[in-house]
Amino acid sequence: MSNKARVIEFHYVLHDTKGSLIDQSDDGEPLAFLEGAGQIIPGLESVLLTMAKGDKREVHVKAEDAYGDRDESLVANVPVTQLPTQEVKVGDMFRSGPNQEDPIMVVTSVTATHVTLDANHPLAGQDLVFKVEIHEIRPATDDEMAHGHAHGPGDDHHH
Repeated sequence: MSNKARVIEFHYVLHDTKGSLIDQSDDGEPLAFLEGAGQIIPGLESVLLTMAKGDKREVHVKAEDAYGDRDESLVANVPVTQLPTQEVKVGDMFRSGPNQEDPIMVVTSVTATHVTLDANHPLAGQDLVFKVEIHEIRPATDDEMAHGHAHGPGDDHHH
């Protein structure tokens, strides 16, 4: 067995524990991830790594193995004048700083003078239920290993 990581492509449907649809594979295309690169939540990756091509499974992932528990210290009430625009509404998103790596904050409430921003992942604090099917398992390419992520089918990804 090579010690090169694998790329696993899988189809998924994601529900909350009440059965409400949250997300699913785009347009019937599988999602590809590079084993061990932290591209998907740990509670799902650990199960997918035990599966073979064609396997189907329902995977229950606890919040702590998904997006973690909600952290109220990531919620801030700020003057609307501190935002890049004063025309904000619930659901708007802003980066917490100037860099692409800075967390995204979501507007959760708006008053005449203040806005509440939440940097928690929208699924933080939730247990999740995935229905998954392994589409393909293959060795990672040298490019994928160098870039630290999988390139999906037909991906002309360049760095």
